[in-house]
This record gives sequence, C-alpha cells and structure tokens, in this order.
Amino acid sequence: MWIPEVARRGWLIITRDRHIQDHPAEIAAVRDHGAKMVALSAADAGSVWNQLEVVMANWRRFEDLVSEAGPFVWRATRSGLGKVNLD
Repeated sequence: MWIPEVARRGWLIITRDRHIQDHPAEIAAVRDHGAKMVALSAADAGSVWNQLEVVMANWRRFEDLVSEAGPFVWRATRSGLGKVNLD
C-alpha cells in the first residue's frame, strides 16, 4: 500500500476521493501510519480545472497542514476545509 510510504516521507496526500469517510481501510491506513491527507470533496471536482480551483482556493491552508503532525484527513471544497473523523 502506498499510504505508509507517503506518510513515512511526511508528505501531504491530496486525493480526489470525495467519499473518503466511506472508505474505512484508507482511514485506518491514515490513522495507523500517521498520514496527512486532504480529500478534494467538492461534487464538481471531477475535472482537472475544478480540482486545481479547489487546491488553489485552499493553498495557504495546505501549506500550514504540511507542518502539522498526522494523522488527519480534511475534506476540501472551494469554500474551505472540514475535518474527517478518524475513529
């Protein structure tokens, strides 16, 4: 699985999985390996342009998240971030 390796490197994971909270295996991998993840959860983040729009709208917050300790998962939309429960 790739999540342990990314977590080991301390990288921020950005995924397009808008239903991340419905994937217990991924949530468990994030939690178990101390990963840092942001899921682009806007319903219209299907196109590359719209994904870029969500990322750029939250860029400064993403930069702050890089220095925070994991594990965490945040859902990102153009209007902001919402924390995903890892329990």
